[in-house]
Amino acid sequence: MAASHGKNAVFSLDNASGTTPGTLQDISVYVDNVSGLPGTRNLSEVTAFGDEGVRNIPGLENTQFTISGTLDPQVVTIVGGAHKASVTASFEYGPQGSGSGAVKYSGEAWVSDFNVDASVAEKVPFSATLQVDGVVAIGTYS
Repeated sequence: MAASHGKNAVFSLDNASGTTPGTLQDISVYVDNVSGLPGTRNLSEVTAFGDEGVRNIPGLENTQFTISGTLDPQVVTIVGGAHKASVTASFEYGPQGSGSGAVKYSGEAWVSDFNVDASVAEKVPFSATLQVDGVVAIGTYS
């Protein structure tokens, strides 16, 4: 796939506490930023005597990412519901859209923070922090 524009990105989240848990809900029309995917992996140092530089081995993934955008009752239902849920929520993120062959990041996450702010001169935004439970799967849309 060639270069693409961020306006084509898609983000879906499962409202784990909703009427149809396990069903991804496309909230792309409310989201204007996704940051932090595919995430980080811890490295453990294994440098020994005689090494000329630091040596590492890969450890556990520990991914946390944020989403933000414009507040809507649908966002409160889905993202806010996932924030209050006692189970993880499924997510899918397509930074180049969801067309066939486009990159897709997916997994399970806890919504650890959900914030709504308001300013007299601006839109009412929301932001949420999601902590991945396990690892982020990297695939493509079919």
